[in-house]
Amino acid sequence: MPKAYIISEVKTTHLEQMLKYREWSGKAIAEHGVTPLVRGGAIEVLEGSWHPERMVVLGFDSVEKARAFYHSETYTHAKTLREGAGVLNMIIVEGVA
Repeated sequence: MPKAYIISEVKTTHLEQMLKYREWSGKAIAEHGVTPLVRGGAIEVLEGSWHPERMVVLGFDSVEKARAFYHSETYTHAKTLREGAGVLNMIIVEGVA
């Protein structure tokens, strides 16, 4: 079964509110045994016009586990805290192994 990754691009507009989201998303990450691969960090654009403010990459053992994390009660609560705190684009990507 291939691994899966949730990749998020985040632009914060209300920091205090986004910090509450990060607290609860961190709880969901811990509850689901997620492997955080990228949480912020320096970004260097190599090609194109994409200039993300913040990137997050989370590793999962399967697409099903990534979906379970996203739809979990704890992460659902985190999403409600994030409303109005910024702009977020998120995808699940199936890995090659």
